[in-house]
Amino acid sequence: MTDWTVDRKAQLAYSYERFAQAKVFVFRKWCEQAAERHALPPTDLSGSCKYGSLFMNQVFGGSICGHYEHQYNIIGGRIVDLSHDAVDVGRITNPYLHEPDFFAIPEKQISLNSCLPRVERWVAQFLEEIKCSS
Repeated sequence: MTDWTVDRKAQLAYSYERFAQAKVFVFRKWCEQAAERHALPPTDLSGSCKYGSLFMNQVFGGSICGHYEHQYNIIGGRIVDLSHDAVDVGRITNPYLHEPDFFAIPEKQISLNSCLPRVERWVAQFLEEIKCSS
């Protein structure tokens, strides 16, 4: 069982500039994923928190926190949420509630692990794009 709530080492130092780059990148990938599913193009990162938090965790380290409605990251002691301004997050009464036991639920573990291959491809592509733009 993976403990997603423990700090992970960063591959890239977190900054506000890198957050903005990650947000644009993940939104692009979220749109591509919608096209693969023949779904309507998303207007924001609603529904993407599982992918976004895994992505941020893989790139910028820190931990994943959350509950049954939403998950986000803690990086360097601060809440970091790629989908902070998404419509679905805005509808949640307490989006930054943390229930650590939620991440121990077998179905949640399976769900997160099933997203990892795609997220790992995104991470590799993002890191390559960052490297090429430097």
